[in-house]
Amino acid sequence: MPSPLTACLAFDTATEHLSIALQVGDRTWSHEAAGGALASSTLIPGVMDLLAQAGIGLRELDAIAFGRGPGAFTGLRTACSVAQGLAFGADKPVLPIDTLLAVAEDARRLSDGEIIDDVWVTMDARMDEIYAAHAVFEAGAWRLATAPWLCTLPQLNERWRGVAPRAVAGTALTAFGDRLACGTALRLPQALPRARAMLPLAAALWAQGGAVDAAQALPLYLRDKVAQTMAERAAAKALAASAAPEAPEVLR
Repeated sequence: MPSPLTACLAFDTATEHLSIALQVGDRTWSHEAAGGALASSTLIPGVMDLLAQAGIGLRELDAIAFGRGPGAFTGLRTACSVAQGLAFGADKPVLPIDTLLAVAEDARRLSDGEIIDDVWVTMDARMDEIYAAHAVFEAGAWRLATAPWLCTLPQLNERWRGVAPRAVAGTALTAFGDRLACGTALRLPQALPRARAMLPLAAALWAQGGAVDAAQALPLYLRDKVAQTMAERAAAKALAASAAPEAPEVLR
């Protein structure tokens, strides 16, 4: 069994919110900011600022935890790339954290005394779709009763007609409003995959031996086609060129 996780960096860029946290012993530092397109340029400076505040370097960490998704394609690529780069450079393992579990843990932290041990996480996936998962907290840890799922609003509402949710957390509550058939469920639209919520998940994964090599800092995509591969782009470009009329030679 590995020794306890005593120094961990965690970050998530799967949504329009950038979140970074650093825990060293019993002290925690965090940074919250706008994410989205800004994350690729602000994540590393934010990480370095927290390390400076704590007075430690990357090599003094036990591991680097990152939100693996599901979420925005560019955000997931940013998180994975930065996790790999930092981990390779410092020769440290990574801890891939399910983004929707981080939302569930954040909901538990924000519950204001309510017991949150059974929650449906619903995050706006754009394109009128939802990233959903059913998380249950038992024996001091979260488990996924329903794995992360990309669904439409009618599909999720139909699922809930069988067993109504006890609590619902995440940005889909704001994005879909009353169209989301939550009934009398406790609603926590402010819950996000905050890095502070990732830290206990990282500690649990570490204790289970879930740390992996930096090369395995891979995203969890739920859409079959989020972007063309390089080969597909090259093929499309070649097809377009062959179909176009021959251009006159450019004078040099």
